[in-house]
Amino acid sequence: MDLKHQFLIAMPGLDGSTFGGTLSYLCEHNDEGAFALVVNQPLEGVTLGAIFDQLSISGTAHRDVPVLDGGPVQRDRGFVLHSDDCCLPATVKLQPGLALSTVREMLTAIADGSGPAQFLVCLGYAGWGEGQLEQEMAENAWLSCPGDFEILFEVPLGERRQRAADSLGIDLALFPGAPGHG
Repeated sequence: MDLKHQFLIAMPGLDGSTFGGTLSYLCEHNDEGAFALVVNQPLEGVTLGAIFDQLSISGTAHRDVPVLDGGPVQRDRGFVLHSDDCCLPATVKLQPGLALSTVREMLTAIADGSGPAQFLVCLGYAGWGEGQLEQEMAENAWLSCPGDFEILFEVPLGERRQRAADSLGIDLALFPGAPGHG
């Protein structure tokens, strides 16, 4: 089962955990494990402007854009999931139209307005070892559905998880354990 370029929708059973209410995008999935970025959880009070200031990056573009909590692993490391219209030598193309960058130069390009047209900046990532994600899926912790550029870049953060579930015809509020269900 190859889940690369899929969304992982956290099921209500994960509420109260690190992944409660999350929607993650699987950048990599292979026999050795999986790497994903949570794409719907802003870090409270953290904007790109704060990151630019901390890294002494000048530029006035996109300062008010929220920075996302990309997951519980290496929370001090930044990842830029972006459209592939702006790529640097260290950029990894994930699929047509989508790339991943981890270098300061991409943040500099975003700050001066010459960066990609669409992007998410995440601190940290989600990772699973060999067979771990598959086991969690067998235990109904996650649903998967195809990744979607509109959901990634255009749907408001608070609506992304349900929009991904909508693509499967699922209303997450109807699941046992969901808020309002007793």
